[in-house]
Amino acid sequence: MVNCKLLIVKCYTKSMFYLTLPVVFLQFWFVELPLSLIAYFLSLNKAFLQLFSLGAFIRTFFKPLKNEYREGLVGFSIGMGMVVKTILIAADVLLFTFLLLAEIAFTVFIVGLPFITIWLLTVNS
Repeated sequence: MVNCKLLIVKCYTKSMFYLTLPVVFLQFWFVELPLSLIAYFLSLNKAFLQLFSLGAFIRTFFKPLKNEYREGLVGFSIGMGMVVKTILIAADVLLFTFLLLAEIAFTVFIVGLPFITIWLLTVNS
């Protein structure tokens, strides 16, 4: 008799899980997934900034590019370093902007995927 009661309790808890499945899905899709994506993209952004040395270019903007400190060449080295670093900083910022736009578009697409699916199912062909 005890086994029968245990079986009924197990079936009841399984059916209760199935009743909460839509809530579990909504919590995953609209809370956990965006937070995980943001955490991943933050890590990706840190790696990108390290790989492309944007922080180092900004910190050393007014220093010569190749540490040339011979007399008469210091001014030229600093000026040439500023020109080269300006180009590199502009390229880094442009690439980082494209990366951020791609991340935002991907996150919006993933979060909106259930709505897109429902819309496609209800649209008249």
